[in-house]
Amino acid sequence: MATFTKKILSGSTDGRMIKVAATSSPGTTIHTGSSTATTIDEIWLYAVNSDTTARKLTIQFGGTSSPDDEIELTVAAESGLVLITPGFVLKGNATPLVVKAFAATTNVINIGGYVNQIA
Repeated sequence: MATFTKKILSGSTDGRMIKVAATSSPGTTIHTGSSTATTIDEIWLYAVNSDTTARKLTIQFGGTSSPDDEIELTVAAESGLVLITPGFVLKGNATPLVVKAFAATTNVINIGGYVNQIA
């Protein structure tokens, strides 16, 4: 029988928001998936834009290939929590898959969320 465990994003410190510092690929690490092939991470991400200008955010989901692994959106000024990934999944891999993010401007978008790990 599968076990479900709610976990913090691996790029987070104690569940706090992750500041997107990168402005190009590869982005700031948000979460690193499992190295166990039978483990699935269901990932929920939300963004907050603290800037007074709307900013483009790019999520690199599982890889850094454009456009294959990219989710792009513009986060409105002084807005959040904006849903980015509604439970998208990454399957465990011997070389863990990674979720990264970069934005048009450094340090104005924060990302928070959680992982439902299914093992």
